[in-house]
Amino acid sequence: MQLIDSSDFDHVLNNKSIGLYTLCNKQGSHVQICNYGARVVSILVEDANGTYRDVVLGFDTIQDYLSTTEVYFGATIGRYANRLADAQFQLNGDVFPLEANNGVNSLHGGTHGFHQVVWKVVGSSSNQLMLKHRSPNGEGGFPGSLEVQVTYTLTEQNELAIEYKATTDVVTPVNLTNHCYFNLSGHKAETITDHILEIQADSYTPVDANLIPTQITSVANTPFDFRHAKRIGQDLKADNAQLKLTSGYDHNFVLNGSGKRSVGKVYSPESNITMEVITDEPGMQFFSGNFLDERNTGKHNSSYPQYSAFCLETQHYPNSPNRPDFPSTILEPSEVYSSYCGYRFGVKY
Repeated sequence: MQLIDSSDFDHVLNNKSIGLYTLCNKQGSHVQICNYGARVVSILVEDANGTYRDVVLGFDTIQDYLSTTEVYFGATIGRYANRLADAQFQLNGDVFPLEANNGVNSLHGGTHGFHQVVWKVVGSSSNQLMLKHRSPNGEGGFPGSLEVQVTYTLTEQNELAIEYKATTDVVTPVNLTNHCYFNLSGHKAETITDHILEIQADSYTPVDANLIPTQITSVANTPFDFRHAKRIGQDLKADNAQLKLTSGYDHNFVLNGSGKRSVGKVYSPESNITMEVITDEPGMQFFSGNFLDERNTGKHNSSYPQYSAFCLETQHYPNSPNRPDFPSTILEPSEVYSSYCGYRFGVKY
């Protein structure tokens, strides 16, 4: 088992200490989390032969994370995960301009979103890490002082449970997620196109040229139908306008059901490692690693080319504050925002 050396993450940024924390369970699985970006650095789980594989992309040192162009690896994303059209939103008659960092859109809270924050460690044990951040009023253009807590727990069911909580003093939109890049064959494997994916979603949200959702539409008879498990690569290069816009999958799926439930499963035929996604969110962004390239050297001198990882980001829909027909992401001062995402690992024999 090749754990990342925690000493390579000892650093001080803006007078705040950065460190690497290791969680473990009785199954022998390990998860390493850095409080810079409240990010997952490694997940080591057993394959069918009893060999431990690291199934998320990332870097060996904090300096790599501070200098990379791939800023979202494993990070907690906020204040608003995904895209907000024209880098603005309206709330109670007021227009709030945001940073445009994705063409004309605001993406993942802007360049100084939660992925760039040194989070405060408020609780730590052998299998759990609790992190907090106070986002001041106006940060990234968002109103209100937002108090956020993220709790990572590695359970004995081999599930990495991620629980989000937030409160605000002023009405504001909130949409949090995790941006792990997974490869269940191991982070050194060159592709995820052979992975078998199932998503429990009858509908998805197609996007316009700026990658903003236009409507909710059925997945039936489209490459976006993952209701029955199929290879990620099966339709990746299909003659489909949506896939051509994003060079693959980068779309929000409208998940079936409500409450905490299983919404998707992935399986690597090479390692026989499986992953189940559990959430209480209405949507999940499936990204097939279209924009990965080999400019950055990953853990253990690995190369991360296009389609070498996938993301399954549980969240509310993109651009929801500008779409009253989408489930609301507005948090009132009298409310507590809560969200759950679990990645449960296993082996298929």
